[in-house]
Amino acid sequence: MAQRRVKLVRETFSCSFCLDLLKDPVTTPCGHSYCMDCIQRHWDGEDGKQIYSCPQCRKTFTPRPVLRKNTMLSDLVEQMMKTGLQAAPADHCYAGPEDVACDVCTGRKLKALKSCLVCLVSYCDQHLQPHYDSSAFEKHKLVEPSKNLQENICSHHDEVMKMFCRTDQQCICYLCSVDEHKGHDTVSAAAERTERQKELEGSQQNIQQRIQDREKDVKLLQQEVEAINSYADKAVKDSGNVFYTLTRRLEYRSRALEQHIRFQQKSEVRRAKELKEKLEQEITELKRKDAEMKKLSHTENHTQFLHNYSPLSPLSESTDSSSIISRPLRYFEDVITAVAEIKVKLLDVLTDKWANISLTVPAVDVLLPNPQPKTRAELLKYSRKITLDPNTARPGVMLSEGNRKATLLEEKQTYSSHPDRFDTMPQVLSKESLTGQCYWEVEYKGGSMCFAVTYKDISRAGRKESVFGWNDKSWALYSYEGCNYIFFHNNRDTELPGPVSSRVGVYLDHSAGLLSFYRVSDTMTLLHRVQTTFTQPLYAGVRFYCYGSTVEF
Repeated sequence: MAQRRVKLVRETFSCSFCLDLLKDPVTTPCGHSYCMDCIQRHWDGEDGKQIYSCPQCRKTFTPRPVLRKNTMLSDLVEQMMKTGLQAAPADHCYAGPEDVACDVCTGRKLKALKSCLVCLVSYCDQHLQPHYDSSAFEKHKLVEPSKNLQENICSHHDEVMKMFCRTDQQCICYLCSVDEHKGHDTVSAAAERTERQKELEGSQQNIQQRIQDREKDVKLLQQEVEAINSYADKAVKDSGNVFYTLTRRLEYRSRALEQHIRFQQKSEVRRAKELKEKLEQEITELKRKDAEMKKLSHTENHTQFLHNYSPLSPLSESTDSSSIISRPLRYFEDVITAVAEIKVKLLDVLTDKWANISLTVPAVDVLLPNPQPKTRAELLKYSRKITLDPNTARPGVMLSEGNRKATLLEEKQTYSSHPDRFDTMPQVLSKESLTGQCYWEVEYKGGSMCFAVTYKDISRAGRKESVFGWNDKSWALYSYEGCNYIFFHNNRDTELPGPVSSRVGVYLDHSAGLLSFYRVSDTMTLLHRVQTTFTQPLYAGVRFYCYGSTVEF
């Protein structure tokens, strides 16, 4: 009852604006009281309307009332403050669902400011005051408000657990130490905390050191990325300039050759036309002479014949046409032959030297999750035994040697129907799924061959959907016998330098998204490397081209 009265008094003498006890209280003409500053600020906002209202009863005043301090009300509030009465707490001071509530407050509880580990009670600011004022609470341990104070109470003896049993690794009370934990290694909770604190600090130092190390690694990797990008840009720019120069030189030579050919063409055509005109003039003259002679030969009068025969003019000198007879009918064959020879030489240089250029591009293993092998000996550490799955082999693909060897035959093999079997392409998959780091080699003979890795859900029918490398579910290296290699993925091809060998190595780091193809001969040559993200386990696969060809893992 007394608390309700106090609450009522607080509400009565509180400002409805600031919810605190009245400061310099004033009373409006309608009888409501406010802090001087609060009501003045409210009316300052209504100056533009020239009408001033009471926030509680909405009564309006014109002009603006002149307010003076209510001396009697001010003295009353001052006396109340001296007796310890404070303004009603604001709503944000009350405990919400996520807050720790004061255990002493009745009715609507205030937020706890501290929790006492001795009292096992949480206190608001008001009820905490005795812990600061009275010497009886000097040894009480105050901590941040906690909802789990009851966890400090022993469920068996209803006592505060101030001990720790190292034998059973649990907190206990004093009675536990002389009862069920008698003879165990027990210490005070404070002593165990000290030991654990040391361990915690050691772990924190270790973690902080690891953070520093990892931050250094990240910084080094960032520098590495920047260096890679910088040098790659420089290499692209410099090589681009070289190829641009070569291209311009070839274009210049091409234009010069074209101009030379056109000049020769015009000269020869002009010479031929001039000769043609001379010959045509000679033909005209000869035809005229022939007509005269024919007419003369038909003259019956002998005297007339002899009279007309003498004036016949002699024939002009014949045009020399021996060059026409000796000149070949096909022109500029020597130019065509020379250009063709240059083409062959350039292609030979590009084919022979390109592999060396490709090998000078380093593999940036520092950015990959796992250290990547670089030699055949290192690759063989990840060797994986591969066997072929007869349920995937298209009829005509015969398996042998424990399903590690496959041969393409003209006559179809007798295979039972199976949903995993390729029905169009002469292909076959491995039985084993491939994850982690693994390496295998394939030896083949008898023609061109395709070596692939693919997801198991690749289509078994159709061409684009099932052919290795023609879709987004497979990655394939095509080896064209006596020619070169071509890498295919999602029906996009990348031509790779030859020469081809009879053995190919495949390295897969599934988690790193790394796939590498190698030419295996006397030396180990990286043909192509793919950096991507694999979302499913992979399977090795081969595709045949020629009957009688074989492949063995």
